[in-house]
Amino acid sequence: MPEVLDTLIQKNDTKIVMVVLDGLGGLPINGTTEMEAANTPNLDSLARRSATGLHIPVAPGITPGSGPGHLGIFGYNPMDWQIGRGVLEALGLGMELKNTDVAMRCNYATMKDGLIVDRRAGRIPTEQSKKLTELLQKEIPQIDDVKLIFAPGMEHRFAVVFRFPDELPDGADLVNDTDPQKEGKPPLEPVGKNESARKVAEVAKKLIARAQEILKDQERANYIMLRGIARVPAIPSFHDKFGLKALAIAVYPMYRGLARLIGMDTPVVQGDIAEEIDFLKKHYDRYDFFFMHIKKTDSYGEDGNFEAKAKKLEEFDRYLPEILSLKPDVLVITGDHSTPSLLKSHSWHPVPVLINSPYVLGGLSSAFTERECAKGELGIFSAYHILPLSLANAGRLKKFGA
Repeated sequence: MPEVLDTLIQKNDTKIVMVVLDGLGGLPINGTTEMEAANTPNLDSLARRSATGLHIPVAPGITPGSGPGHLGIFGYNPMDWQIGRGVLEALGLGMELKNTDVAMRCNYATMKDGLIVDRRAGRIPTEQSKKLTELLQKEIPQIDDVKLIFAPGMEHRFAVVFRFPDELPDGADLVNDTDPQKEGKPPLEPVGKNESARKVAEVAKKLIARAQEILKDQERANYIMLRGIARVPAIPSFHDKFGLKALAIAVYPMYRGLARLIGMDTPVVQGDIAEEIDFLKKHYDRYDFFFMHIKKTDSYGEDGNFEAKAKKLEEFDRYLPEILSLKPDVLVITGDHSTPSLLKSHSWHPVPVLINSPYVLGGLSSAFTERECAKGELGIFSAYHILPLSLANAGRLKKFGA
């Protein structure tokens, strides 16, 4: 498909808006999913006049992380491009990465008697996290011959980059996460899978020990966990691949990081849905493609908060007419993966998607829900086909063959 697309891309003045309701899909609790429970008249009306379906983010049965989930809907086969979350977080926070760097996404956590009792340190306020991260930067600027660069994120998250004196060989980032993934368990020790990765792991061990000493008097954020240890890959730009000048509108740094990795413009945006839509309106004349990310649908799913996830969908529904008022040539609404409140985690289930343009059949789904989207003309398909379908509906693909 990529080779074929290269020969078919044609530019015009059309606008494509892609809204990603993170963790959109769910599973029934008492017979009803979050999407079915939510009162979303605008989304339901739009679904009735759109092409609908379900997309598979990676492959059947595979539960995707946010990185693969977004790469797929951006038109990159995530099986071909595997990008660590540390790289995405670092880029999203505005950090510059070199070929001598290893990046990681970190959590402040609460440890008691050698066990992790809160993996997110109670979601400490962002301002407190910023102060703690600045303290770590001041106290641990370097370990051995490796420079450490810290950047605060939102709430309990931050990023750190290990900058080695020389370029690293392939595989240097093959170091496991230290997050045990469940409370009541001890943190994992970083272990490298080869000689160069073992050097990275040794620096990681020293960082964790130093940070633990510095943070020991903190009530909640008294420990750090390292996640998504990774190096930056060379990936084709979104503009070169699809001929689109793209703007990312995302509050959370990791999602800006992914967009930045593929060459989208990624200005810092603060606030929530209302502020993101205002940003979309202000910059609508300057771009061809707009990626708008809404996080809390995923957060509430991970918290197991069925009602809050449904309410967030209702909130977005109230703002949807403002997006429609811009009259985009193509409007895509989907998620990067499913996060059912029932599971309190990402899942492997197909994700609802709608594509609205003047050139769809429509009329097959009566609402924007998992079960109704399964009736739509798009069927169940791989996520990385969403972008070619969007281009076709925008008149940006020429005919293939004679």
